[in-house]
Amino acid sequence: MLEQRIHQHFIESADLKYQSAEALSKPIAAAVHAVVACVTSGGKVLACGNGGSAADAQHFSAEFVGRFERDRPELAAIALTCDSSILTAIANDYDFSVIFSRQVRALGQPGDVLLAISTSGNSANVLAAIEAAHEREMVVIGLTGRGGGKMNAALRDTDVHICVPHERTARVQEVHILALHCICDAVDAQLLGDQEGSS
Repeated sequence: MLEQRIHQHFIESADLKYQSAEALSKPIAAAVHAVVACVTSGGKVLACGNGGSAADAQHFSAEFVGRFERDRPELAAIALTCDSSILTAIANDYDFSVIFSRQVRALGQPGDVLLAISTSGNSANVLAAIEAAHEREMVVIGLTGRGGGKMNAALRDTDVHICVPHERTARVQEVHILALHCICDAVDAQLLGDQEGSS
């Protein structure tokens, strides 16, 4: 019974990834172009999200500053979820809904990219970060699920929306991490050239 339940999770995850490949390959490619344009112009990626999406923001930033699958020069990325003093000071002195937007206004520059992750598309602090990014003339890459929620209205035509076609948070997050790995891999391929296999 337990093993069957576990098996079903694998099947559902694999099915969603297979179904999402065609729908998401175009926006993921657009995200890659935005990120490459940013980093080759001396810009940086700011990443944010809550809970599991915060972990994804940190994971992405680690792959950029460190490396993905092969050695390359460092790429500038900052997860806005990591500094507990900044997060708690802003939440305490202002409101939790502005923990990311104040950082975007402080750190963001024209040409930078905001990676905004919200499985529902309705996270108030992520939506506020998008607004701040637009004020700073940044491109936004939004990762959502469940139809995109309020992020649909927040994003501009010049932004990129990677919306996983599923309602369940766990499944959406599983595709988000795959999408982020696709971005990391493709950015490396654009910067370093294609490579057979991986190290």
